[in-house]
Amino acid sequence: MPQDGYLRGDVLRLAEKIRRSGAFGAEAIALAGRRESQAQTTGGRSEPGQGHAPRGGHKKTLRPAQRRAWVGQLQERFGASERRALRIMSMSRSSYSYQAKSRDNSAIRQRMREITQTRIHYGCERVFIMLRREGWRDNHKRVHRLYKLEGLSLRLCRPRRSRSARRRQPIRLATAANTLWGMDFVSDALFDGRRFRLLTVSDHFTHECLDIVVDQSLRGEHVAEAMTRLVAQRGKPAAIKVDNGSEFAGKVMDRWAYENGVELDFSRRGTPTDNAVVESFNGRLRQECLNEHWFLSLADARSKT
Repeated sequence: MPQDGYLRGDVLRLAEKIRRSGAFGAEAIALAGRRESQAQTTGGRSEPGQGHAPRGGHKKTLRPAQRRAWVGQLQERFGASERRALRIMSMSRSSYSYQAKSRDNSAIRQRMREITQTRIHYGCERVFIMLRREGWRDNHKRVHRLYKLEGLSLRLCRPRRSRSARRRQPIRLATAANTLWGMDFVSDALFDGRRFRLLTVSDHFTHECLDIVVDQSLRGEHVAEAMTRLVAQRGKPAAIKVDNGSEFAGKVMDRWAYENGVELDFSRRGTPTDNAVVESFNGRLRQECLNEHWFLSLADARSKT
């Protein structure tokens, strides 16, 4: 049969190799038997499986760091010389002795920790923007790598309520009029049940209500527009106290504050007393106005507040 002829030729070639290498007796017979059994199993191919397929039988290439580790293991475990170990791992002597010249990242890592401790809702992208504004020229890939090395994920850097006071800068106090503002939201409903929101802005030094914005939906864009109108009328303050709501902590207000040179001073989580002036005014507003009137429309609510 053709198959037998193929096997006989295979065994003859194997026997010729054994004679050349000087293998005789039981070792030669055992080697020939294993070779014949493998040929019968695989149909005459050298290896089972789809080794002839594209990318078949190829493993991933080791990285230089992994090759260096294996060179050391070959020298330690098998007593191989450095030259022989490098030849086995297909690695040059210059690559094996290469020493990385990495820069000192301690300063930027310290600054990233400071930003995430005071702005606990900031992720990697927001930290990168803050660093660029401060003059750091590191690209986003380096910042992301250092961000992961520091373990500054949002789940880890959010403090518990009992620790929030230790992760804040000193509380800012108003020293003159128009230097420190505060703003917050109040919610109410019209006579037919439709909800609307009020944005209240107060001066922390004079306790004056600077503006009340009434609308059915108030997002970060509306807050930025209201602040632009108010700054045009009264001038810009040094800082504005806000809570950690999405309207204040979003990218729109962050960009507005940066372009206008105003600092957003975020309250500690679960501590509304950090913005006590606005919270007190909102309580009086609800008690003396919102709870005492029926509002037929948004225009009616604007006129009564």
